[in-house]
Amino acid sequence: MRLFMKLRLTKPLAAAAAQAGISVASAYRLQGDPRLPSAKKSPRSRRRPDPLVDIFDAEVVPLLRAAPAIRPVAVFDELRRRHPELEAGVRRTLERRIRAWRAVNGGEREVVFRQVHEAGRMGLSDFTDMADLGVTVAGAMLDHRLYHFRLACSGFEHAHVILGGESYVALAEGLQNALWSLGGAPREHRSDSLSAAFRNLDAAARDDLTSRYDALCAHYLMEPTRNNRGVAHENGSIESAHGHLKRAVHDALLLRGSTEFTDLAAYRAFIDEIVSRKNARNGKRIDAERALLQPLPPDRTCDYEETFVYVTSSGGFTLRKVFYTVPSRLIGHRLRVRLHDDRLELLLGATSLMTLPRGRAGANGKHGHVVDYHHVIHALRRKPMALLGVVYRDQLFPRQAYRRMFEFLHETMSERLACKTMVALLSLAHDRSCELQLADLLDDDLAHRRAPDLAALTARFAPDPASLPEVSVRLAALSSYDILATSDAQVIA
Repeated sequence: MRLFMKLRLTKPLAAAAAQAGISVASAYRLQGDPRLPSAKKSPRSRRRPDPLVDIFDAEVVPLLRAAPAIRPVAVFDELRRRHPELEAGVRRTLERRIRAWRAVNGGEREVVFRQVHEAGRMGLSDFTDMADLGVTVAGAMLDHRLYHFRLACSGFEHAHVILGGESYVALAEGLQNALWSLGGAPREHRSDSLSAAFRNLDAAARDDLTSRYDALCAHYLMEPTRNNRGVAHENGSIESAHGHLKRAVHDALLLRGSTEFTDLAAYRAFIDEIVSRKNARNGKRIDAERALLQPLPPDRTCDYEETFVYVTSSGGFTLRKVFYTVPSRLIGHRLRVRLHDDRLELLLGATSLMTLPRGRAGANGKHGHVVDYHHVIHALRRKPMALLGVVYRDQLFPRQAYRRMFEFLHETMSERLACKTMVALLSLAHDRSCELQLADLLDDDLAHRRAPDLAALTARFAPDPASLPEVSVRLAALSSYDILATSDAQVIA
């Protein structure tokens, strides 16, 4: 049609029609009505009565003007309360009508401005919950989060498994692991408002946490910044990456065929492998940005909280609603505790004593227990009946086989004999270092519903005298040293 109308300006109708490839009849019709076919169509009219014709302007619009943030579903519920005759299918019509009205008459909305990220300038940190993946470690559900670090420009990522909630300790440890893995530090570190870390803290504790966070950033010459509370898109370079990382972990678990891991170290290695594969895809960009990062300081800074505890006559101490056992020789001593996310380092003065796994109090506020039977077995030998009512009895047993065996013994024999037998089994596991092998034998006894034979077990795990090597030590004569000294003097001369 356009070609015909252009040719018709300089040529006769028949010639223009022939060159345009249409008939003469079509040419006369187009000349008489040059509108496009789409313009000739009459607009689609409503095929059924408008259910909101008498309601929208009179009732809905005043509601939208009075409460601009009100949801369409709330408006619909109010209309059905006022007009019970409205059908449920009107909801979609109302939502479309409200959306169209707001597009013309609504208020201004927030605009998200996409940013140009400068290499080496910004790194971001955040935590993401991983409970919905159903990961289990040694048969127990792992309640954990991931600390997630990312460079805004190149996309370098680092993830660290966090056992507790969001805290300064978790942030400091994860951030420093990320920076030392990267080999440099950005000029700015962006985090959220840290509201979860500040929760349930008094004003003094919040001020102390803020000063420690500022000192951490100053140690790496980073400027600390935070996004506004509740405005997640200001941290979008890390928030969007959370979803990608969680989906990658979920897919890897499906390919693995199991969510069970033997220990926490195996699960952490699994996460590290996934993150390293993601970084490998951005290797060139990461290498280019790494050259623009600030150099790291000579050493890491403090990534733990330090406190002091007293070891009570119970053979342990209580810290943050968790009771920990220690060797009884420490009763009455004041210990320095370095509190990490997943462990406690115990020091007596400046002397390092041991490391304990960190426990967590129950969600209902119930105290937790971290108990090592090696610490108290010597006392249980003298007081076996204490096993019956000790508050941390279930945590005392090193494996489930020992707990189930005690329940079986308690059901089938007297309390005194059951306690003495169980203490003897724990003593055997302690003295002979046969905890795992003994647990397998106890499982077999439980399967056959029989009590363990202590004499046979003692003989089984006792050292065989025939297998012990005979060591004969021959002492050298003291005159040999005189000869050596004389020969050294001659050589020097």
